[in-house]
Amino acid sequence: MNFSRTLIIKPSSMGDIVQALPVLTALKESHPEAHVTWLLSRPFAGLLEGHPRLDEMVVFDRHEFGRIGRSARATASFIAFLEDLRRRRFTTVLDLQGLFRSGFLAAATGAPSRVGFTKAREMAPLFYTDRVAAPEEMHAVDRYLALARHVGLAAPRATDHLPVAPEDRAAVRSRLAAEGVAADQPLLVVAAHARWETKQWPPERFAEVLDRLASEAGARAVLVGSAAAAAVGREVARTAKSRPIDLTNRTALRELVALIAEARAMVTNDSGPMHIAAAVGTPVVAIFGPTHPDRTGPRGPGHRVLAGRAPCSPCYRRQCLYAGGPEALCCMKNVTAEEVARHLREIWNWKG
Repeated sequence: MNFSRTLIIKPSSMGDIVQALPVLTALKESHPEAHVTWLLSRPFAGLLEGHPRLDEMVVFDRHEFGRIGRSARATASFIAFLEDLRRRRFTTVLDLQGLFRSGFLAAATGAPSRVGFTKAREMAPLFYTDRVAAPEEMHAVDRYLALARHVGLAAPRATDHLPVAPEDRAAVRSRLAAEGVAADQPLLVVAAHARWETKQWPPERFAEVLDRLASEAGARAVLVGSAAAAAVGREVARTAKSRPIDLTNRTALRELVALIAEARAMVTNDSGPMHIAAAVGTPVVAIFGPTHPDRTGPRGPGHRVLAGRAPCSPCYRRQCLYAGGPEALCCMKNVTAEEVARHLREIWNWKG
């Protein structure tokens, strides 16, 4: 297979992009001369900006192209986008997304080799020249690396799949200093928001954990997340007595990565920031309910996962089967603040 001009398609979401990065590492280690491009959605472009193993990004504007057929401008823009893809003369496309849109874009490149998963959804396999069988039950990282092995790439030796630039670390430390955080003060990063309501651990329990760690270990908590996390962040900050720093919706993606890398530990739901923490080596205490950590849990040593606290878990549902009843979200609510704090203290002492 000719990797001289390779396109990786993984436009979203943040956690999925991070979990796919070992494929980039494997590709560049096996073929350092390859020119590698990554196609991703605009909101996540900052995540890979300046990545030392990536030669180029192609940004897909999902919002703009969502108006194809209803807007002449959007339709013309999409046609120009497809023409640009074809002009780049990719030799191989690795579709790690596995949906109709990504499969269609892979075919639109005209690349002679287009690789994707046999069980990709929405008829995406129709667009591939080579299909890879990989069980959906395996961890997402293992699935992506199974595709890499199928095309002849060796397992990656390096583990810094999401490198953090020194200048980004320095910028984050400067910003924290402005918030009153001493240079040697250990940080606890908190990702208290979840995209699914069924993944959401109660905000008041996050607040209790922060107060316990502040009084017992001197931890200074920093709340992170996107605009969607702002309301939960405000609730946690308002409830906690330990005055956490609320940076939800106040960091660019590179700042978020550097901030997580600077932390001693993270406490989180099943979330995108959780995968960033795993990628940069920050140990995580993660609370899982409707999803299974064997498939989407934090990858690597030193993490603690609290899961399987209900007979219906994992259900992979965005709305609880027992919504409105006394057993609603029992898989999450059965995890106590005391046990989460205990696991965090153990990580804290180990890191110290």
